[in-house]
Amino acid sequence: MYQALYRKYRPKQFNEVVGQESVIKILKNTIKTGHIGHAYLFSGPRGTGKTTIAKIFARAVNCNNPQEGELCNTCENCQLSSSKECLDIIEIDAASNNGVDEIRELRNKVNILPSELKYKVYIIDEVHMLSIGAFNALLKTLEEPPHHVIFILATTDPQKIPPTIISRCQCFQFKKMTPIETQNHLKKIALQESILIDDDVLEEIAKSSDGGMRDAIGVLDKISAANSSKITINDFLELNGQEKTIEIEDFLNKIFQKQQKEVLEKISQFYQDGKDLIQITKQTMKVLRDALVNYYLGKQDLPYEEQEAIDFINLLNEKIIDLKKADDIKISL
Repeated sequence: MYQALYRKYRPKQFNEVVGQESVIKILKNTIKTGHIGHAYLFSGPRGTGKTTIAKIFARAVNCNNPQEGELCNTCENCQLSSSKECLDIIEIDAASNNGVDEIRELRNKVNILPSELKYKVYIIDEVHMLSIGAFNALLKTLEEPPHHVIFILATTDPQKIPPTIISRCQCFQFKKMTPIETQNHLKKIALQESILIDDDVLEEIAKSSDGGMRDAIGVLDKISAANSSKITINDFLELNGQEKTIEIEDFLNKIFQKQQKEVLEKISQFYQDGKDLIQITKQTMKVLRDALVNYYLGKQDLPYEEQEAIDFINLLNEKIIDLKKADDIKISL
């Protein structure tokens, strides 16, 4: 069976992780010094490596022969922890196990000693989805945890986690990947998979992923499946329902020149060509934003009145939520 690229290239060791250098440095030092805490909170945008690093850390704390905080991958514990049948590294999806009964069951099990490894590690993903009752039940365990248990809580929304839980965890904030980090990693994957793809496509994928590596790899996987020959920028735009920048610039010119008939015809053309009108709106905002930034930096003249451009980008930003809810996006636009 074909394995999705984001799963195939999921890091197995700290040194394979892209970005998050500060987080990895602290975690490796924790293992080197033996100052291993009982609870950690990983928070940050989706697709930035929270669960991946949680799994690596869970294996590294159990490694018999860590090298400068990195798991050796050869000892008996590393072999056991890499197995899907490992009983001592437990992943829990809080989105589907968010009730107080599930957490009480967990509390009953934490006192049982690890069956194979040094530590029993519980990775609770999307922990903010737990109910208030479940959080209260978890708090009891975090207050007086057994010495053989480590909790790693991962979330995209730390604001929803009670302060009493946060105060009992070592907290790590994960950052978004930079476009350069994402682009370079995609290039490595493309080379290993023999995917022929233009650099400008990788650049656009990196930008559109908004700092999420998993999303970027997913787009690369999808676009490579759709085209067995060399992938060009047109393939990317077509797959994502977007339009060439030159077409968006022409669209903006018609808007600012008050060419109402031509603007309506342009919208109809986008619609008939199967373009995603939400993506077209986002592209329009982005092109206008870039024009304003380049104008302020003195790189180029602004082809529109400055205040009109600012008002229009604010208007689009306000209305895009309504567009997403509209029954007929074409009429709304």
